[in-house]
Amino acid sequence: MTETSIQLSPTEAPRPRRACAPLKRARRWLSLLEDELNPPSVSVFVTQRAYVRFCAHAGSNLDNEVGGWLVGRWRADRDSGDQYIVIEAILPARYTLFGSTFLTFTKDSQVWLYNQLQERFPTKDLLGWYHTHPRMGIFLSQYDTWLHQNFFPEAHHVALVIEPHSAMGGFFIRDHDGELDAHRYFGFYELINHRQRSVVHWQNIYPAVEQLTEPETGEKNL
Repeated sequence: MTETSIQLSPTEAPRPRRACAPLKRARRWLSLLEDELNPPSVSVFVTQRAYVRFCAHAGSNLDNEVGGWLVGRWRADRDSGDQYIVIEAILPARYTLFGSTFLTFTKDSQVWLYNQLQERFPTKDLLGWYHTHPRMGIFLSQYDTWLHQNFFPEAHHVALVIEPHSAMGGFFIRDHDGELDAHRYFGFYELINHRQRSVVHWQNIYPAVEQLTEPETGEKNL
């Protein structure tokens, strides 16, 4: 393969577009590790389609790590200015080096993923990455943290870790000071379709007390 320069982030400081956060049709799932006094820099919304797809990919190899990129929309709420992301799709990585305790995105992996992002989702944002920890739990290893800091440096870039054997998962998100805790993961907002049935099955997160109100259909305001 010829040498290809990959730039995941633009040279100018990126800014999110303004939109209304889709809270009215979202169900919030919480991690026991969340702390209201130290919230993440962005809220994470996940469409049910995306949730099913990254869980399916996580279960496709129960002995070795798999992973890829998270794709969707990065926005700032019109009223509060708070930033949020909406994960709408995934790009499972190819050409990786993998084993039971590691996953490496090679140069070929990065080139392929970047080309797929440009061809299939030219109007979408890169929101971060995901990978699995078969039988290991939910955390970021030292290598995972290095990879996230160097290849996903923006405040809205998140890292999702899934443990497929015990049906667990969580998002690692920088705080407002830019710090990333490798052992503190967050839940997310599940965007409910018109049937109002949840598809979330992870055993390490729980639904928030507040209830879904005024469900809507369609993707407007995202």
